[in-house]
Amino acid sequence: MIAPPARSHDESPAAEPRRALLLDLDGVLFDTRVVMCKAWQLVQERHDVDVPFENYLRHIGRPFPDIMRQLGLREVESLHATYDEASIKWADLAPPFPGIEAALHAFTRDGWSLGVVTAKPINRAAPLLERLGCPFGTVRTPGSERGKPAPDALLLALVELGVDPAQAVYVGDMAVDQEAALRAGVRYVHAGWGYGAPTTPSPVVVETPTRLVQIGRSLRASAAASPVPLGSAR
Repeated sequence: MIAPPARSHDESPAAEPRRALLLDLDGVLFDTRVVMCKAWQLVQERHDVDVPFENYLRHIGRPFPDIMRQLGLREVESLHATYDEASIKWADLAPPFPGIEAALHAFTRDGWSLGVVTAKPINRAAPLLERLGCPFGTVRTPGSERGKPAPDALLLALVELGVDPAQAVYVGDMAVDQEAALRAGVRYVHAGWGYGAPTTPSPVVVETPTRLVQIGRSLRASAAASPVPLGSAR
């Protein structure tokens, strides 16, 4: 029998692929409902807007100007300025969801890169994220790229992290999050503690951040994990 060639000193087993956990902010990391409600009330009062808050809430996840178009509202810049003003004023009323900080630290210990993809502007997102004390490798907020449900922000986040879409998970709570993940070729997990319901194709739904950690570990442990987003049709 011919012996196999000896491994040279510079050869090593294939490294485990880099993995990324991307997350939405509102409804996933922080419970910002009361802040959004107060901000929208100020918009209603100051600009004589009669659109109910629940109508606004069902569109979150899209950039603010897109939501205004969905609601048929004009003077977007002045509305946005008022909304920003109120959101900053009451930001301290938004707590992290129970268990989310521990979950993020668990993912970090397990070797995952963390990133945030949100429609919240950076001036409002950054102070909240700093409260979590987690090493986010990228934070994508509205810029020149198309907002969700387009996949642009997710793909740009993965470029910044150096992670293939097949090795990433996006956690969201709205239909636009699910669509963006599907279009980006990224696994989608729906945060059942958030504000919206999942749509088709039916994704994996987790009711607690602890369960999210379990999902991440099962994906990492499976050498044959599918590159197709969880719950999507082939």
